[in-house]
Amino acid sequence: MQDDILKLAFEVSRITGEKIAVIDRIMMRTRMLSMNARLESTRAGDAGLGFGVVAREMGVVAEEVNALSAQLQSEIAANTARIEDAGRHMMQEFKGQRFADLARNVVEIIDRNLYERSCDVRWWATDSAVVGVLQQRTEEARAYACERLATILRSYTVYLDLWVADRNGRVIATGRGNRFPAAIGQDVSETEWFKSGMRTRNGDDFAVCDITRNSVLGNAQVATYTTAIRKGGAVDGEALGVLGIFFDWEPQARDIVEGVALTEAERGDTRVMLLNSQHQVIATSGKACTLNEVYPVKATAKQGYYQENARMICYALTPGYETYKGLGWYGCIETRVAADRMNSEMIVKH
Repeated sequence: MQDDILKLAFEVSRITGEKIAVIDRIMMRTRMLSMNARLESTRAGDAGLGFGVVAREMGVVAEEVNALSAQLQSEIAANTARIEDAGRHMMQEFKGQRFADLARNVVEIIDRNLYERSCDVRWWATDSAVVGVLQQRTEEARAYACERLATILRSYTVYLDLWVADRNGRVIATGRGNRFPAAIGQDVSETEWFKSGMRTRNGDDFAVCDITRNSVLGNAQVATYTTAIRKGGAVDGEALGVLGIFFDWEPQARDIVEGVALTEAERGDTRVMLLNSQHQVIATSGKACTLNEVYPVKATAKQGYYQENARMICYALTPGYETYKGLGWYGCIETRVAADRMNSEMIVKH
């Protein structure tokens, strides 16, 4: 609809210009005829006096029509410009609101996905094999825990690995020992995920870390969820160690940012991103994400958009999902637009 308004404004301007040009040409011919008629009336002497009066009046009418034509052209041009400006503003507002909604949808999808991860870690931490390996500390218990973790991974393909670490931060069981043999025996006591897991208050609590690379897991980008493994699997049991689950972040996040509903024309001029609370780019469309880029989005509300030169930036803060409050992440979409007097205008939507 916005495109139609602009097309109509351009068409009105074009047709008006053409018709006024025709009127100007007619009036030019009228003035020439008037001048010729006055010359002929002068040559005719007294017999041409009446004809001379008519010729002069024709000239006066031509001048009045020319003045009216110029005034009409000026007023139509001004009103057409206002229609064009209004149409552009409507297009920018429509696009900004639509892309801000898409940005919210992006971060909502990832939140729903990560909410399930928080459920997984709390559930698996109560598995008898996971609890048993820390209580029994036998080779048989360790082998059974590894087997159990491997079984889980065959069904949950979004994880790179699952690790059980004892209270000293030593990894004693994993689910993919053949693929990541260096994991067993790793000292993770100084890692944020282990320390956060040990600090969880009870079996209903969990911790999650920002996206990082894990050198033991092939330097892959991971979202790590963790909780304490408690004695007897009880909600308020003593913390015996930590379960860490490593979500295979990059392919899952890339599918989300690449899957945003854009037209083919929009896709070529648009970048879809996920930003963490420090505005670090943790997922991006169109290229590989290095985790080294910071995108300084100027967020002044939970959701909104603004324009800088030929770029429109649309964003939405994570709303969280059920018991998962989110990590202060943003969905963010940058798209190219025509630079006009809206430059640097800040528009927010609550």
